Amino acid sequence: MAAIRVGVSGISAMDNPGPGIGVARSLRESPDLDVEIVGLAYDSMEPGVYMDWIVDKSYIVPYPSGSASAYLARLLHIKENHGLDLIIPCLDAELPFFIKYADELDAHGIRTFLPTMKQFKLRGKDRLGLMAERIGVDLPKTEVVTSIDTLVKAVEDIGLPVMVKGSLYQAYRASTTQEAIGHFSRLVAKWGYPVIVQEIVSGDEVNVIGLGDGKGENLGLVGIKKLSVTSLGKIWTGVTIRNERMLSAARRFVEQFQWRGPFELECISSGDELYLIELNPRFPAWLYFATSVGANMPAQLLRSCLNMPVAATNGYDAGKLFVRYTYELVTDMATFQALTVRGETP
Repeated sequence: MAAIRVGVSGISAMDNPGPGIGVARSLRESPDLDVEIVGLAYDSMEPGVYMDWIVDKSYIVPYPSGSASAYLARLLHIKENHGLDLIIPCLDAELPFFIKYADELDAHGIRTFLPTMKQFKLRGKDRLGLMAERIGVDLPKTEVVTSIDTLVKAVEDIGLPVMVKGSLYQAYRASTTQEAIGHFSRLVAKWGYPVIVQEIVSGDEVNVIGLGDGKGENLGLVGIKKLSVTSLGKIWTGVTIRNERMLSAARRFVEQFQWRGPFELECISSGDELYLIELNPRFPAWLYFATSVGANMPAQLLRSCLNMPVAATNGYDAGKLFVRYTYELVTDMATFQALTVRGETP
């Protein structure tokens, strides 16, 4: 039987790493799967394209925020000339495209395992209040604003300092009202309205990763506490935990919303309180940590997507430590030149 060719994006393993390398490692380490990893890169300097012991072949693809037809044509070119059975998109900006064109890709033999567009829109920070209520967790005091006047009032009502967030992307801490106004203007110029003003709560940063089957059941679940993060907010060290309130909330999330595909809930644990901060509708960059403690969710996703038997999940142990580190890779220019000239690795 031929290897299953899996397209994986987000293979930029730099200071702001994508989840793609973790996804690829997880698939390769599943003993009962024969996979070939096809890297989908946006730049010839993404480190993943040079990691040939993990990524078998890479292609440069256009940005999905540009021409959807060009992006689709590139994927179909890869399918025809190399083979592509499944794509696991790992970046937020790609998901609207893959959700919209899921049926067309499937008609060409390229499978995906994604939430619906309605489910995807739950990630909007202006919708987290409804979600938090339904899954039984708290939400920091939050105001949705569309003008400087409503921003100023929100800051007064919540009290400084506050977080000023785009409805989908980026967040800034503001210690003064004037600083909040500056962040508001920057977010509106880049992402549009609305903007969210949110109370800052103190406590432990805790996250849970899961995989929903689209029918209300989880195909894996792992919770962690961040011990240290980079200046960009990416986890550097962490430990597995069993925060039962957070794990129960993740189970309710999958059940209540019939979630299909990977997800991550970012929370703050403060005493007896658990606050929901973010919903990420994809695998996080620390995904491989979950695989290493016994929950190989990319492998579960592949099996579910291709109608293969799904392995039972046996939970995980608390107290496992995760440490990220840097690594130097030395190669020659042939791969870079091939990517630059032909848009694919040799």
